[in-house]
Amino acid sequence: MEVERILDSNILIVEDEIIVAADLKGRLENLGYTIIGIAATGRDAIRKTGETTPDVVLMDIMLKGDMDGIETAHKIRDFYGVPVIYLTAYFDEEILNRAKITEPFGYILKPFEDMRIQSAIEMAVYNHHMEQKLKNSAKILKFSNEMLQKMNNSKNFI
Repeated sequence: MEVERILDSNILIVEDEIIVAADLKGRLENLGYTIIGIAATGRDAIRKTGETTPDVVLMDIMLKGDMDGIETAHKIRDFYGVPVIYLTAYFDEEILNRAKITEPFGYILKPFEDMRIQSAIEMAVYNHHMEQKLKNSAKILKFSNEMLQKMNNSKNFI
């Protein structure tokens, strides 16, 4: 099976430092991605995710406001099922353990390199797509099993 690069992915950037967000936007556009928005707060990120349905969210962990990136990622995952990749300058066990609970599709330390971001995005979009296919297959299998059970039960009464 040949896997092609997923360059037409729509990305939401969540970063409260405007210079970092602008730099990241330029880098990603140069790599061929579409940036569908930039959010500076957790609440704005949740709202924009609902409005734009990105393929992936690049999330800074340390956001200004009443929600940090980890809490925001958790809500985005719960509400919309969109994969999140963390971008952060901070690495310690407590932050990493909190981040793991949100089931991120990646964790990239700043300063980041274009190839690391690109590979994380490609893997996140591909893995999310495969996860969705697996969930759909499980639903079909469950439905088929239920139908077979009903058919077997109805034969017993004939």
